[in-house]
Amino acid sequence: MKVYVISGLGADQKVLEKLKFNPGLEVVFLDWLIPEKRESFAHYVERMAVAVDQTKPFYLLGYSFGGIIVQEIHKIKKAKKIVILASITSHKEKPRLIHWLGKLKITYLMPDAFFGRKTILLYAYIRKKLEPNRLDIIQYFRVANPHYLRWSINKIIEWKKEKDPDVIQIMGDKDIVFPIKNTQPHYTIRGGTHLFPLLKSKEVSAILNTLFV
Repeated sequence: MKVYVISGLGADQKVLEKLKFNPGLEVVFLDWLIPEKRESFAHYVERMAVAVDQTKPFYLLGYSFGGIIVQEIHKIKKAKKIVILASITSHKEKPRLIHWLGKLKITYLMPDAFFGRKTILLYAYIRKKLEPNRLDIIQYFRVANPHYLRWSINKIIEWKKEKDPDVIQIMGDKDIVFPIKNTQPHYTIRGGTHLFPLLKSKEVSAILNTLFV
């Protein structure tokens, strides 16, 4: 059976490369697409879902923003099981900062150029200072297209969805991007920051191997 995997915002499969899946499963990583000009979220999800073969049963796995995308794909192509890592199951689980950004409309007023390399470096620096693992996350940013980054951040801010009981949520208790206090996950990774799929890969793999069989 295939497991379709989508990584976090701007990241490729490297951040998830240490995860080990049950033998016999075919893991297919879906690369991020660059949004078209004025593309709607629904249309973007449809394009991301093109690579998903629904003629046979399949699983969906999403990390961070990828967790949001796989939930949207699940609406149009039903997976046998859907799991999200360090992600949210509804708009009600968004952190306060995202709600503020939505109300203030700051990111909508900023030009694409603002979301360039300097902003990425600043974000990486802040994360490194705030998170206990002190890992330099800049090495995992593979899609640094400013239009993609601005569009994606705005779609996270705009995203509205009620909690789906079919979605299995795995969270880290030290995550500062999507704080666990806003969620009720099925599994909690103790000491897990937003990068727990990388830093706690053995523990995460053990859970995934009970879910994806």
